[in-house]
Amino acid sequence: MPEIRATQRKANAGKKGSASIAIDIPKPPKEPAFVELLSQKMAVVTTVGDPNEVLGNVYPALYGSVFTLKFALKKSNPKGETFKVLASRGRYPDAHRVPKNRWTIRMGLPVPEDTLTLPQKVPGVEVKLETWDYGACAVILHTGPYSTEGPTIERLHNFIFDNGRVLNGEHEEWYLTRPNAKVQKTIVLYPVRAAANTAEIAGEREAAKAYYQRMTGYQLHPQG
Repeated sequence: MPEIRATQRKANAGKKGSASIAIDIPKPPKEPAFVELLSQKMAVVTTVGDPNEVLGNVYPALYGSVFTLKFALKKSNPKGETFKVLASRGRYPDAHRVPKNRWTIRMGLPVPEDTLTLPQKVPGVEVKLETWDYGACAVILHTGPYSTEGPTIERLHNFIFDNGRVLNGEHEEWYLTRPNAKVQKTIVLYPVRAAANTAEIAGEREAAKAYYQRMTGYQLHPQG
């Protein structure tokens, strides 16, 4: 079965003393694959609603916080070193169960592991520190509009179940390009585990249909 190895990524690759910030998928796979990922400290904003309507309030707070942290570290470091702001990530824990205008959305950006506090830049929108756990995951690169992710998600689900595994966490996406990019690229990811038996796989396969059925035609608009 396809498997790729994730690597620990440095904030400024090749510079001595740069802070470790994020696990990375060196070459996002166009075909479904399994990968092992380390846990990652994240700056996170949680909101509820239609992504097209609520993310406009989320991203100024999230990016404002992380870029303020980035430049503060650069200013305080004698060598001027800091970390690179990587692609944003989104977790959608209930998109397969509730209408789009009631989705819980957790948008995050990786930050250095030694981060203890985050600056707050937008009143009323709190940016919190969290650790996102990963472990064994199934991933695939989706190329194209967010509204066409349904078939890609279905392929990933079928790959997971066909290889004797089941979902073990939330639907997650890594946004590699801006929403207005000519070609949009998004990593779709699920934590997975070995299935207990074939009956569990059958049940999970049936339940998983709701993911891509609800996601099809739903256009997400991550910004940044």
